[in-house]
Amino acid sequence: MSKGPHLYRIGLVLIFALVPCAMAQQLSKQQLDADYQAAVNDFNAGLYQEAADKLEPVLPYATRSYVVHELLGLVYAALSQNDKALEQLKLAVQLNPNSADARTNLGAFLMRTGQHALAVEQFIKAQQLAPKDYESNHDLGEAYVQTGKLQEAQRFLETAWRINPGDYGNSYDLVMADFQLGKLADGREVALQTLQKNNTGELHNLLAQIDEKDGKFLDAANEYEAAAHMDPSEDNLFDWGSEMLLHRTYEPAISIFQQATLRYPHSPRLFIGLGLALYSRGKYDEAVKALMTAIDLAPADPRAYYFLSKAYDLSPNQADEVIARFQRYAALKPDDAKAQFYYALSLWKGKRAQNASVNTSTIESLLRKSIELDPAFPQALVQLGDLYEDQHQYDKSIPQYERALQLDANISDAHYRLGTDYVHVGQRDKAQKEFAIYQKLRAEHLAEVDKERAEVQQFVYTARTPEAPKP
Repeated sequence: MSKGPHLYRIGLVLIFALVPCAMAQQLSKQQLDADYQAAVNDFNAGLYQEAADKLEPVLPYATRSYVVHELLGLVYAALSQNDKALEQLKLAVQLNPNSADARTNLGAFLMRTGQHALAVEQFIKAQQLAPKDYESNHDLGEAYVQTGKLQEAQRFLETAWRINPGDYGNSYDLVMADFQLGKLADGREVALQTLQKNNTGELHNLLAQIDEKDGKFLDAANEYEAAAHMDPSEDNLFDWGSEMLLHRTYEPAISIFQQATLRYPHSPRLFIGLGLALYSRGKYDEAVKALMTAIDLAPADPRAYYFLSKAYDLSPNQADEVIARFQRYAALKPDDAKAQFYYALSLWKGKRAQNASVNTSTIESLLRKSIELDPAFPQALVQLGDLYEDQHQYDKSIPQYERALQLDANISDAHYRLGTDYVHVGQRDKAQKEFAIYQKLRAEHLAEVDKERAEVQQFVYTARTPEAPKP
């Protein structure tokens, strides 16, 4: 929960009213009160053991005082003496079941110790006891957030917001809940009102996410920019650059990512973003360099390798450096079909670019291993077919293409290659059929553009780390 436990200064008459007179006479009432108040002060000062040392002698004289049990329970909780804490907090609730504060403190302890269902029960009872209280509604809303019940959380966070719209933490969490539930207009309203008093980068970022989801892309870009200027964190800079990238404003995206990588030179996702922006702008050599930097920062992250393979396909000038990265990845991931596949392709293209002899047996071995690891990997089958076709081994290449197209009938290059192989083996009717399919697929080339855009979107959305509602 975002707030601390409820503690009140309780007068001596309330603490000891039910204590037998004979017991109370053993210590002066003034001394008991002073010890209790000193324990409260110690607790508030973070001196938890000192507070326990003062409270434990008081306890026998206040067995029916819920505030003593409550305070001692909070002290034990702070000392991580959870069994003792639970016992005392439960006693406080039993002694005063109509205290919303006692139930809230018990609920907060249960939530902290992972007993979420029991915690929610206490928060519900606290809210029922104080339905118009800000704290009880806020606490219940936060408890539902913690347990993933956003619909229920939104209801109580909104009630708390209407009672006290000036609490930033509650307002932020309400905006987040509205966003996640698709209540975009409501979330935007709360965000804009909150920004008037609490103009923060994180709230601009959240408002940008709302605008983006609502199709207001220009507004989203402006909010991401505002967030990045106010708080140039890695997250905010990544989100701003990504927004430019997603909507194909590549030069601004390049500039943002370049500045971001200077500020955060150890962030692999920023270098991937820069690589994608450079690749999309046709600056392939620079894209390859950025993506290799990302790989060096996070050698086991598969995302950079995928995009490097695409950039390298158009810019094989840095063959030795690229091959070294893919070789390391294949060694790191010996059971990953794509790792073996990327290494095979890097060797094949790199040696061709260098006019060097190609070790086809190594490439064939890597492609076969990739297929063994993932028999439903059509791209590996196509490349193995290409390898055999280059050697005029049509009896080997044709089955690879046919098998690949059984897995994915929309690989246009496979249809074309299969068609040419059918020509070589004299099966012209089959060849004409494959060429016709190829022409049809090429006419639908825009689908490839959409596919590439979807791949960029997938990277952006998975690489973003939106803040969870505040604890």
